[in-house]
Amino acid sequence: MSSRPAPLIPPRVRAALVRVPGLVPVVRFVRRALARDRNLLGTLVVVALVIGFLAAEVSNEWFSPSLLILVTLVGGLQLRLASLVKLLVGVGVALAYVAANLGAGRVGLGLTVTIAFTAVLAVLMARTRGKLGVQGLRGDAMLLELRDRLRSQGELPALPKDWGGKVVLKQAGGSSFGGDFLVSMRDGDSVEIALVDVSGKGVDAGTRALLLSGTFGGLLGSVDDFLPACNAYLHRQRGDEGFVTAVHVRLDLATGDYTITSAGHPPVVKFDAGTGNWQVASAKGVVLGVVPDLHCEPDSGTLRKGDALLLFTDGLIEQPGRDIDAGLDRLLGEAERLLPSGFRDGARALVNAMASGHNDDCALVLIWRP
Repeated sequence: MSSRPAPLIPPRVRAALVRVPGLVPVVRFVRRALARDRNLLGTLVVVALVIGFLAAEVSNEWFSPSLLILVTLVGGLQLRLASLVKLLVGVGVALAYVAANLGAGRVGLGLTVTIAFTAVLAVLMARTRGKLGVQGLRGDAMLLELRDRLRSQGELPALPKDWGGKVVLKQAGGSSFGGDFLVSMRDGDSVEIALVDVSGKGVDAGTRALLLSGTFGGLLGSVDDFLPACNAYLHRQRGDEGFVTAVHVRLDLATGDYTITSAGHPPVVKFDAGTGNWQVASAKGVVLGVVPDLHCEPDSGTLRKGDALLLFTDGLIEQPGRDIDAGLDRLLGEAERLLPSGFRDGARALVNAMASGHNDDCALVLIWRP
C-alpha cells in the first residue's frame, strides 16, 4: 500500500494559522489569484501554439502570425511576470514553427521586431504591476478611486440657503491629479476651509498631494491651531520634497465672522458689497515645514450681505517673467469684470481667464452671502 505524503504544513500549525484574524481571507484571495493566473497562462499558451500551427499548416492569411502580438499584449496586461515569461516562450515557439515551415521570409523582420517590442512592453507592465502587488487592470482602478476620493474631499460642505460657495480646480496638462487641493468641514454653524498648494505641478505633485490631503483632512476640525499642527507634521518628515503653502479660513455661518491664517500662501481677498471694492487680507506666515514653530499673523472680519471671500493658489497669479503683484492686480481686475454677473458662474470664467497662456495647477474657492 502506498502511504499518503505528509502535508506541507503540520495540522497543529494549520489550526493555529486559521485562528489568526484576517489571515484566511488573504490566503483564499492569493489562492484564487494564482489559480486565475495559471488558467489564463494555459489558455494563452494554447492559443499562441494554435495560431502558429494554423498559420503554417492551413493559411497564413486567415491565421496571420501578427495575432501573436495580441496574445502577448493580453499576457502583459493580466499575467504575473513569471507566467508572462512562460507565455513568451510559447509565442517564440509558435513563431519559430511558422518560420521553419513557411520560411523566414514569410514571417518578416518587421513582424519579428514588432513582437519583440510588444514583449518588452509587456514585461515592463507586468513588472510594474508586480511591484504594486496588483493583478490585471486593478492598478488603474485604484488610481481612479483615489481621484474620485480626492474630488469628493475637495467639495465644500452643504451650506445654508443664505450662503453660497464654489470650488474650481484645474490641474496642469489636463491631469486628474495635481498639487492643489482643498479640505473642508462643517460643524453646526462653524465651517473650516483649507486651500493647500504643494510645490510642483501635475502628476509630479499629485502623489504628495494625495498623502497630505488625508493628513490635513484629519487635522481640520480636530485641532484649534490647524496650520501649526500641519507645520509640525511636515517638520517631522524626513527629506526635502519641496515646500507647502496653505491658507485656512474659519467662518461662522450665523454671524458671518471669519478668521484667516496663512502660511506662505497668496493673500485672501474680500469683496465689500458696500463699496464694491476688493480688499486684500493681511494674514501672513512662513511656508509650512520650514521652521519647527510656526507663527501666523491672522486677519479677521465679518461677511455681510453681498460680501464674498476669494481664496486662490499662486497658479492664478504667477506667470514667467511677471511680478506676483502684477498678477494679483490682473486677478482683481478680472474679478471686477466677471464676478458681478454672478459669483457661481463667474468663478469658472475667472479661472479660465487667468489660467490661459500658461500651464500650471490652479485652484479657486469663493464663499459669499447672496
